[in-house]
Amino acid sequence: MAVALQVLGVLLGLVGWCVQSSCTSSHRWRVRSQVDSVTSSQWMFEGLWMSCVSNALGAMQCTRFKSLLALPVHIQVCRGLMVGSLLVGLVSLVLSILGLRCTQLGRVSPQTKSTLTLTGGTLFLLSGVLGLVAVSWYASRVVQDFYNPYLAGARFELGAGLYQGWAASCLCLLGGALLCCSYRKEEELHTAHR
Repeated sequence: MAVALQVLGVLLGLVGWCVQSSCTSSHRWRVRSQVDSVTSSQWMFEGLWMSCVSNALGAMQCTRFKSLLALPVHIQVCRGLMVGSLLVGLVSLVLSILGLRCTQLGRVSPQTKSTLTLTGGTLFLLSGVLGLVAVSWYASRVVQDFYNPYLAGARFELGAGLYQGWAASCLCLLGGALLCCSYRKEEELHTAHR
């Protein structure tokens, strides 16, 4: 039963990490509101790294944000959180795979493998929380700007990248929880091997 929990946890974490990677590079964290663009044939959308404009003919033009220091603070912090989440998730993936009971790595004791799995699960939880904070903070800023009557210009709504981020964070959290639940103490391991 514990092996199945571990494998399922690693698979959920791996899928979560891949979706999180896709979310981080997505250009659709916020999209221009359809209320403002009914008469226009252009669509605007933005991500953490660039802003894009697309027209009805399918032509798309993207421009990278020119200066890191000119960006709003929430975008800078969200970038850092998402990159940190990906790095923590990658370390977690390696540790979790090495800690699986069904993998062989030299003469590693069952207790060491169990500790590796617990550490990997905890790091998956941390990765999920970092991604969740970044995506939720960005979404709250989009909603605040949408309802701000003093903000001139285009109004943006939540984009598909944010929903990807929420799904990825949930998968990482679930995978980490399953890995942590599969942890067994040294006494339990000795009775299981007798």
